[in-house]
Amino acid sequence: MIFLNISTFSGHLHPLIVHLPIGFILLAAVFNILSYSKKHENLKSAVPVALLMGFISAVLACVFGYILSTSGDYDQNVLRHHEFSGITLAIISGILYFMATDHSGKMAFIPGKLFSIILVGLVALMSYSGHQGASLTHGNDYLTMQTLTRTVRDKPTSVDSAIIFEDVVQPILQNKCSQCHRDGKLKGNLSVESLQTLRKGGKSGPAVAPGKLNESELYKRITLDPDNKDFMPKDGKMPLTKSEVKIIKWWIENGNAIGGKRIAELKNINIIIPELATYLGIGGVVLPAADERVSAQVTNPDIPMVTDTSLIGQLRKKGLMVRVMLRKPLMLDITLPVGSVIKAADFKNDVMPLSKNIIWLNISGNNFTDGDLSFLKLFTNVEKLRLEKNPLTDQVSNNLIALKHLEAVNLNETKITDAAVINLKKNPAIKRIYTWGTGVRKVN
Repeated sequence: MIFLNISTFSGHLHPLIVHLPIGFILLAAVFNILSYSKKHENLKSAVPVALLMGFISAVLACVFGYILSTSGDYDQNVLRHHEFSGITLAIISGILYFMATDHSGKMAFIPGKLFSIILVGLVALMSYSGHQGASLTHGNDYLTMQTLTRTVRDKPTSVDSAIIFEDVVQPILQNKCSQCHRDGKLKGNLSVESLQTLRKGGKSGPAVAPGKLNESELYKRITLDPDNKDFMPKDGKMPLTKSEVKIIKWWIENGNAIGGKRIAELKNINIIIPELATYLGIGGVVLPAADERVSAQVTNPDIPMVTDTSLIGQLRKKGLMVRVMLRKPLMLDITLPVGSVIKAADFKNDVMPLSKNIIWLNISGNNFTDGDLSFLKLFTNVEKLRLEKNPLTDQVSNNLIALKHLEAVNLNETKITDAAVINLKKNPAIKRIYTWGTGVRKVN
């Protein structure tokens, strides 16, 4: 497991390191061209240094790029082109460095103009390699004439006139899922680029099955517990909101996972109108009298719509990781890195003004006691709470039983007993309590 984490982390260094050879090699080319001018001829001596740094960083980019390539389902043809061009780039930059150094002199003499032409060609190769890398990361159509000439769909003027897949479902999937599931990067052999690819599905079967939620792998994955290894999207990417999940569910169940149909043509639209209107940004929605019971507020109405967002920056400066899940209302996912030396008192005053905006909170593994976390009772809108690996006792449950939106709490490897679970069961909102590695026995 440790090796896997190191390997994954190393692969994630590739996007950082890959920019270094771009800068150094481009700098070498600019210095070389400018050195033809008497005014800048002294820049010629800097060319070998820039090439050396470009060569070293290119080699590192190749190594970490290879590690990254083993962790994802990439288009093999594009990947081969990217790998070959990247390795060739590193080799040529090393050769040019050798040719540019004084000690190579007579052994590898090359006319200055030919050297410059090769260096410019290296920049062209670097551009090609970068384009292939962008295709792997963003799709084959990321930098093409198709992108330049692509037309954008006009925004619907009403919910009824919106086309369910093209105007609603597809944009949701493009925003939340296409980074890993599209042409060029088919994780699980799944693409969300079209209705046809969704129905075709991937390794686990069809992503959507008309009218059948239980057979729709897409819906299964987005509704799993976020701690589940199969939950999507993973790797810290922003999950679908409750409203988006509800839209996907309704589209599969009531819309039979179809495309090309206007919402007005579908059945049972009243139950989803508020969510559709909110997603499309169309105000003034009036529900039919028969369905007045449906709330226009699709998220928790207790979450403040307006908040001082400058407070987020203060928390980040303190060392907390803050992810914005939704902007209106502002919903936050806050994590304090495991093993930090930050005390509760150090961030308590900064986090309290945002307490009603925090939906997910993770402060596990930071040696917090019951007394340190007494302020949790004010986090009235939190839904998922991770407190594992802290020296907490049954006392902590007293701060959680009044949290009416709390659905899951992780208390693994704490000092709680059956008494804490019995106390937490007084809160009807809590559906899951994780107690592995504690003194809890079986509680009915």
